[in-house]
Amino acid sequence: MKKILVVYFSASGVTEKVAIDLAKEFNADLDEIVPIKRYTNADLNWMDKNSRSSLEMKDENSRPQIVKGKFNTANYDVVMIGYPIWWYVEPRCIDTFLESNNLGNAIIVPFATSGGSSVDGSVNHLKKLYPNLKFTKGFLLNKGISKTEIEKVIS
Repeated sequence: MKKILVVYFSASGVTEKVAIDLAKEFNADLDEIVPIKRYTNADLNWMDKNSRSSLEMKDENSRPQIVKGKFNTANYDVVMIGYPIWWYVEPRCIDTFLESNNLGNAIIVPFATSGGSSVDGSVNHLKKLYPNLKFTKGFLLNKGISKTEIEKVIS
């Protein structure tokens, strides 16, 4: 049996709910990716070109600081990583997480929530930025999890 960690960043609680469901379904450990400076509603206003999230997403090199997680990622066979889609890709704090943790040979399963974007753009972006990591196909989980589909990519 594979050892699984579900990590997630959630700005509004939607991705958090999905992550909790995934962790229960797969009997996995659960950890939240927490920015040191939490996002306010004003920070998340994508219509404001000067909001924190807008500025971070304009800068490909932006890496918001995050709180150290509870678990050593190197101890897991599978790391499921969840996030909302921002500007068609992952939020920059996901990049911070990936760059600050040893994922060893873990299979990485991206999952996302979105009001209208596909997960594919973010997965392609992740694969381009981190070619040495083992990403599976991504899952858009707005309407709940698909255990059977995910089991196929981690077995």
